[in-house]
Amino acid sequence: MVDIAVVDYGMGNLRSVQQAVRKVAPGADIAVTGEADVIASAGRVIFPGQGAAPDCMREIHTRGLDSVIAGVIREGKPFLGICMGLQVLFEHSEEGDTPCLGLFSGQVRRFASGQQDVQGSKLKVPHMGWNQVRRVNTLASPRGEATVAPSPPGGGLGWGNTPEHPLWSGIEQDARFYFVHSYYVEPRDSSLVQATSDYPQPFVCAVAKENLFAVQFHPEKSAAAGLKLLQNFINWNPA
Repeated sequence: MVDIAVVDYGMGNLRSVQQAVRKVAPGADIAVTGEADVIASAGRVIFPGQGAAPDCMREIHTRGLDSVIAGVIREGKPFLGICMGLQVLFEHSEEGDTPCLGLFSGQVRRFASGQQDVQGSKLKVPHMGWNQVRRVNTLASPRGEATVAPSPPGGGLGWGNTPEHPLWSGIEQDARFYFVHSYYVEPRDSSLVQATSDYPQPFVCAVAKENLFAVQFHPEKSAAAGLKLLQNFINWNPA
């Protein structure tokens, strides 16, 4: 059994992820693999990806990885999705009108063209480069509905003494991470939301539930903050 499986479905910057994980876990047995039995037996799983949603979903189904991913999550193993590895968890992507894995309710939307930043400069699609990530905590509203509130400055306990997710440990609020994407997730359940970023309006860039954590940005390309998040994932033991 390998310690960490980096899922290979024929696309994505897999070696960059492998090298970044090796930096924070030099003694770990890391396998970049598309073999279902290796992924299923790994101690924890990282599902990175980039490219077009139709191509990604075709390869996932062709290689039989849809059931493997669902099984890993169901068994409670730590699971980290990166970029396309976040988007495919939802029901449907506007990119190519593509059905996704449907593990979470919600859609994957494309950034609108022709938008401007606060200085009036036109924003390009894809969104590419460094951007601040604003961590949030989920709270119960007086009606019992899930709401999202920003974490207080300095991290630590959030509003209502709700602990922040362990993967944010040691990472400052509004730390910058590296993004390359034209699409973003729109979860139906706001309690999944772990962080947002702006382009120019706020969009969800991290979600979490139980043993699963997934991000739109690329921690493997995000310098110290990204390595810290990967290190936190390696040390994470979800209850």
